[in-house]
Amino acid sequence: MTNTRLTDPEVLEFRYPVLLERFRIRAGSGGAGRWRGGDGVERVIVFRKDMRASLLTNRRRVCPFGLDGGAPGACGENFLRRRDGTMERLPSCITVDVKAGEAI
Repeated sequence: MTNTRLTDPEVLEFRYPVLLERFRIRAGSGGAGRWRGGDGVERVIVFRKDMRASLLTNRRRVCPFGLDGGAPGACGENFLRRRDGTMERLPSCITVDVKAGEAI
């Protein structure tokens, strides 16, 4: 599944052993000014089985730029939430083994 093809939650959960816990607008992340970019999204995917997940993300080091005086938007972030609740920051590109009950 990729961001370029915004898969419906029902399809994602039907095809993969995951649960889409949260998918919402990341309010205020679009930067300030008249010509700012749109707000990003926050998505939390919980794994129902032990799996290997790969992330290929961008805008983690270089934030989305604004136009004609608009401020840059917020850079994206990737985290792995372990079963004990601890959060591990993940790089923009990684393959990671996850356990059932953990989330990205």
